[in-house]
Amino acid sequence: MASALRSIKSLAPLLDRVLVQRVKADAKTAGGIFLPESAQKELNQANVLAVGPGALDKKGNRLPMGVSTGDKVLIPQYGGSPFKVGEEEYSLFRDSEILAKINE
Repeated sequence: MASALRSIKSLAPLLDRVLVQRVKADAKTAGGIFLPESAQKELNQANVLAVGPGALDKKGNRLPMGVSTGDKVLIPQYGGSPFKVGEEEYSLFRDSEILAKINE
């Protein structure tokens, strides 16, 4: 890759892709004990940062996306296309791969 992304805001997902960032696990237990990074479990929750315009059906009509920017979602443990911008990690998933939307 000749040039690295300078900012995640310059990335716009295409078709039915969804840009997410996993929610970081707590570094400390409820009792106040700090956990080392190796003991922290990766969460399946993520925040939606950007969504594509939607896939096209056979007639050329746009299919609506199931999530929108700012939603909290449940994503699969594995899959998607992970990448880094600086020290931050992000993933691109298809709209159909997202397991659920978390309503709070």
